[in-house]
Amino acid sequence: MGAIRGRERYLCHQCGEVNPTVRDRGRIDLMNRLCETCWNILANEMAIADGATASPRPDPDPDDASWIEPPTCPKCDALVRKYPTSYDRWVDLATMELPAKDVPEPFRWRLMRLPDPFHVVTDIVAVRVRGVDPLPGDPVMPAHRMMCPWGKS
Repeated sequence: MGAIRGRERYLCHQCGEVNPTVRDRGRIDLMNRLCETCWNILANEMAIADGATASPRPDPDPDDASWIEPPTCPKCDALVRKYPTSYDRWVDLATMELPAKDVPEPFRWRLMRLPDPFHVVTDIVAVRVRGVDPLPGDPVMPAHRMMCPWGKS
């Protein structure tokens, strides 16, 4: 019995394999322990479905004092806001909130602050609005691809 107890922390909930890369995944507790392979498959499928296919922001060099340009859309050159999603992929959002009635359902996002254990906000993630529809006047962040003249597909 004791030999089985140690293995369960390395057991992937998706594939059922014992793997040392198994851990809790995502920025929000998804109550799921996955291996690296299963996590990447799941997160990539979610990113494609949500349109969260943006490249991550580059990490600034601490020794570089030069100005960092704000991110822009490569297609239309409009300013965008890059945020990580709750499943560790990135999405380009518009720069302003709009009422939910003006944003089609597949393009609705909200920004969520993640507190660290010391109750200091350390990160903001983008979360797709789904499940319960917001009220028509509730503010949501539209995905930039909704606003981009060349981004609609």
